[in-house]
Amino acid sequence: MSEVVVPHTSEKRPPAASGWFRRALDSDLFYSFRRSKITMIAAAVTLLFFLVAIFASALSVQNPFDPAQLQLMNSRISPLWTADGQSPFLLGTDEQGRDVLSAILYGLRISLLVGVLGVVLSGAIGILLGLTAGYFGGAVDGLIMRIADVQLSFPAILIALLVNGIAKSVFGNKLDEMSMLAVLVFAIGLSFWVQYARTVRGSVMIEKNKDYVAAAQLIGLPAPVIMLRHVLPNTTGPILVIATINLALAIITEATLSFLGSGMPETMPSLGTLIRIGNGYLFAGEWWIVAFPGIALAALILSINLLGDWLRDALNPKLR
Repeated sequence: MSEVVVPHTSEKRPPAASGWFRRALDSDLFYSFRRSKITMIAAAVTLLFFLVAIFASALSVQNPFDPAQLQLMNSRISPLWTADGQSPFLLGTDEQGRDVLSAILYGLRISLLVGVLGVVLSGAIGILLGLTAGYFGGAVDGLIMRIADVQLSFPAILIALLVNGIAKSVFGNKLDEMSMLAVLVFAIGLSFWVQYARTVRGSVMIEKNKDYVAAAQLIGLPAPVIMLRHVLPNTTGPILVIATINLALAIITEATLSFLGSGMPETMPSLGTLIRIGNGYLFAGEWWIVAFPGIALAALILSINLLGDWLRDALNPKLR
């Protein structure tokens, strides 16, 4: 009697990445995103700004940060579609012969870099202090929250100006472009941590009384592990909303500091510095030097704010 051999068939499981991607497409968050055309446009504009900032060196006709590539003979050329326009300066040039479009792309990179790093720093400080205050409570909670209350009594721009002024008084002329960028990131980080701390503290005070935290304490897990591994993931929704909105605020703060002369120097300008430079030539007829950087900054802030408003509503269970 011959033995029947049944071929072994193994069912192929879909990759974990594709399963995660499929769940993301079926989520309520993505459904809400697809229903809002304004949000989709804002996301596309925001993504476009990040892409052109990343690939600024490939898209620009010159490096506006390199004085060797600038020619004063090309200064104050009007945009290409005007009677005095010249190729390849699509949006014209400034008083130093810098192509305005290239300066916007490179300045956009600086503004986004300062904004993103400032949000990361403020988020790290606020989340750490919020976790500590909410989990331990008592005197630690009271001390951290009183510091937060004091800082809330001052506008964020004043805190940033104070930190910036202290850095300049300590280091003086020793601050180069990269050092100035680090000072701006530090100033913005210290200006916006309070919102994270108060939000995370409130969430932690609710979560720490639940059974999974008690079980983690029962098996002897240390407090930092409980806070970071078990409690923090349940506060990611509000943190994402605050981070998105604070990104726009951080970029505005950097632009304000640069416009006031306390931010990035003219040798490495951000969008705020470009607006400050062009503002001096607005009434002289060279309107394009200030107009196009201002439009780029306004479009960037508007798109990020629209994304933040949508994310706040989409993650709010009361509005579903």
